[in-house]
Amino acid sequence: MKEYKLKAHAITKYIRISDYKSRRVLKQIQGKSYQEARIILEFMPYKASKIIIKILESALNNILQKTTKTLEKKDIVIIEAFANKGPILKRFQPRAQGRAFSIHKPTCHIKITLAIK
Repeated sequence: MKEYKLKAHAITKYIRISDYKSRRVLKQIQGKSYQEARIILEFMPYKASKIIIKILESALNNILQKTTKTLEKKDIVIIEAFANKGPILKRFQPRAQGRAFSIHKPTCHIKITLAIK
């Protein structure tokens, strides 16, 4: 892995979306510049893309706070973007003849790391 001078990351936990669905979006932006990733996410039709845009902006603000010089957004690269599985919320749906049907509502934790080229 390439060594970068300045890195910053943003982590969001307990997002109410499946880790599988969020990974599908994160794979598309990994290794891209901030501007390119932002454009890709704007036009994706998935719910996860709106959440990931907010996390990406948070990571951008974190890297801008760490440096004193002004940066161009095209020089900032996404070096790491992944989603881990979070706890599963378990609920029950009443069914016929007094039975209970279990519903699993997945959550995930997303981490995005940015660096300067």
